Amino acid sequence: MIHSNQFSSILSSFIIVVLISLQSYADEAVIKKAENPETGLKSWLWDNNGFYLELTQRLPDQTRGYFESRGFDLASTEIAGTSCIFQTMIKNSGTDPSIIITADLNEWQVVSGEMKKPMLLREYWQILWLDRDQSESARIAFEWSLLPTKVEYEINDYNWGMSSYGLPPGSHFDLEFSWYSNGEKFSGKISDVVCPDDIHPEPVAQ
Repeated sequence: MIHSNQFSSILSSFIIVVLISLQSYADEAVIKKAENPETGLKSWLWDNNGFYLELTQRLPDQTRGYFESRGFDLASTEIAGTSCIFQTMIKNSGTDPSIIITADLNEWQVVSGEMKKPMLLREYWQILWLDRDQSESARIAFEWSLLPTKVEYEINDYNWGMSSYGLPPGSHFDLEFSWYSNGEKFSGKISDVVCPDDIHPEPVAQ
């Protein structure tokens, strides 16, 4: 015969095992690393619980040229080009149309060596470009090139945009991020992301 204390202990153990199993399942994610064979640029992809995140390297020269053509002075394009900017996609990859995915990039952290710091978001760049007396049209172009600081997606909704991490070319970092699925918070990490080197490759021959 099992006494009440023994039963409670067995029940508690069962619940703990179930919770551990559920947590293990929830933590599983599709994480892929790829490299473009033509350009050598690398990308990192995370997909879990309806949250899809993709980071693709941009060469500093790509960023310099992009913002120079939008009216930034050369010194300012140098700041942007060497701030570890990635082309980025966030998407609600779920299959349940009732689930809304949200994220606040203020909560995301860049971890490099002993340093942990926030990303460089739209609000940071707005202040910097005002201080550097960049034109209004240039500032608007930069702002709309970046991912929004806060996002909300229904099923299959997504955003493309740039994200910036404020590290020198060639730096390695982990990106710790979070998102909300119908208000429930989840966390994830992409390890050993690499800021592209400041190289100047010749155009690919056609």
